[in-house]
Amino acid sequence: MLDQLFRLFRGEPAERAIPDALWQATLAHYPFLAALPQAQRDHLRILSSRFLAQKEFHGAQGMLITDAIAVAIAAQACLPVLRLGLDWYDDFVGIVVHPSQMLARREQTDEAGVVHRYSEVLAGEAMDRGPVTLSWQDVASAGELAGQGYNVVIHEFVHKIDMKNGTPDGCPPLPSRAARAAWHDTMQAAYTSFRDKVTIAERFGGEPTWLDAYGATSPAEFFAVACEAYFVNRPRFTEDFASLTELFDHFFRRNSPLAL
Repeated sequence: MLDQLFRLFRGEPAERAIPDALWQATLAHYPFLAALPQAQRDHLRILSSRFLAQKEFHGAQGMLITDAIAVAIAAQACLPVLRLGLDWYDDFVGIVVHPSQMLARREQTDEAGVVHRYSEVLAGEAMDRGPVTLSWQDVASAGELAGQGYNVVIHEFVHKIDMKNGTPDGCPPLPSRAARAAWHDTMQAAYTSFRDKVTIAERFGGEPTWLDAYGATSPAEFFAVACEAYFVNRPRFTEDFASLTELFDHFFRRNSPLAL
């Protein structure tokens, strides 16, 4: 169980904290992780071990968090920060795992002061300076759905990256005004084009988009949805979003040394 993993982490070198059989089973279940070069897989294992030592997992609705569940989430969560480092996730500790998708009750007040209450089905949710919530059903199916560019863990943890400079807006913290302007120009052009294609598909029977249409709801969701596809099916993503591949390569430091 998890206590055993944490004892291993404290008593052994980080690269040995996750037992080899468990790590190999995780790679087999998520082929997009197994496809990483050996050096990156080894580094992901170390980073995942450290992630497990820093975070607390909680099962909802009586769900038992096993080592396999924790390692699967850790490995996918660490993929976006393979070169950025775990400091990007230092604003929270808790990860709540539900057996399946959850029903969230929402309340919103419009400009006229009218309160609207509604329910929303979620596969995951990231709270600003709070926990990340995930549907295990969606996490477990991420290997099968990589061809569709879908990954709920990456989606929610990219929201966490986006939140590092405040409310998620589709632009993570960047070093300069010029960098932010360049990011906005590239992302806005891609977002506008994608939103138009989703509108044509949904309203006029046009060809459905390969990327999840949920990305058309806001720039923040577009960033998260795009990153899902970028990390789990880079070749297919690049066919439609070559400019974003170049942008993300720079931000996620694809050609930089691996970080701890």
